[in-house]
Amino acid sequence: MTRSFLLALGVLLPASVLSVLVALAYGSVQIPFPDLLSVFFGEASRLHSTLVLDLRLPRALAAFAAGGLLGLAGALMQVLLRNPLADPYVLGLSGGASVGALLAMLAGLSMFSVSAAAFVGALLSTILVFGLAHGTGSWTPTRLLLTGVVVAAGWGAMISFILAVSPTAELPGMLYWLMGDVSHARNPYPAWGVLVVVALLALPFGRTLNVLARGPMQAAALGVAVRPVEWTIYVVAALITATAVTQVGAVGFVGLIVPHMLRLIFGNDQRVILPASALGGGILLTLADTLARTIIAPEQLPVGVITAMLGVPVFLFLLYRSR
Repeated sequence: MTRSFLLALGVLLPASVLSVLVALAYGSVQIPFPDLLSVFFGEASRLHSTLVLDLRLPRALAAFAAGGLLGLAGALMQVLLRNPLADPYVLGLSGGASVGALLAMLAGLSMFSVSAAAFVGALLSTILVFGLAHGTGSWTPTRLLLTGVVVAAGWGAMISFILAVSPTAELPGMLYWLMGDVSHARNPYPAWGVLVVVALLALPFGRTLNVLARGPMQAAALGVAVRPVEWTIYVVAALITATAVTQVGAVGFVGLIVPHMLRLIFGNDQRVILPASALGGGILLTLADTLARTIIAPEQLPVGVITAMLGVPVFLFLLYRSR
């Protein structure tokens, strides 16, 4: 283990635990930390136990898992496109998921069906973007990026059409989902399973990703099977993005901010950046959701509003600094 790896884990693991504790303690009703600890020992009041264990804990775990998936997907996409400003949502994944989810809501289906429809939409967008970018020849990062932007614009037009023809009573739920909403996430454990499995499997490929980040020709000269590795990165990034979208809706900028900021702190070793991005993304989205629940309590903001307020200035700053 490198010194940077141990330093990243030493900083981000305690910060992860602290972010979850903050999410459990703060909201429309604040719970002091001594009372919070008594909940886990079975000594708290029934109100505090219900509030923490039944409401806030599943939501905090869902936000952390989704944020970790988005951070990990962003790190993978930046290696694939060899662009530190790349983001999984640039390729239209959230647009496809949003169309699927909105159609399920319009049909009056259950939240489980909405999540399933969002997952199918994200996978459909993945197949569409990759198929169009490949065309009759090979794809390049620039061609993939441009295809994703065009497909995302098409999904955006479909979203506008669905909102225009939807009943007025359905619009608030649809708009909240489009802006990111963790309040309906009640079963975070499948997302946690995906996050843990992908993070553990990605670690052994860190050295390969370091070589790939130098460019396809140099990677091929050093013995890396470039095309299969790029296919694998794209499919995995798409799958974990789709999983995150089904949990919390269309939340942007997490996959952009977290990997880039961690790269500035810990360097560009993917063996460090991948697990650090999973932890950093979880921390960011958990704290953002906590802020969304408390800033105008008892009303709640969509978590996507908070991440956008943080992400837009950071994106512009990074764009200004890059050449």
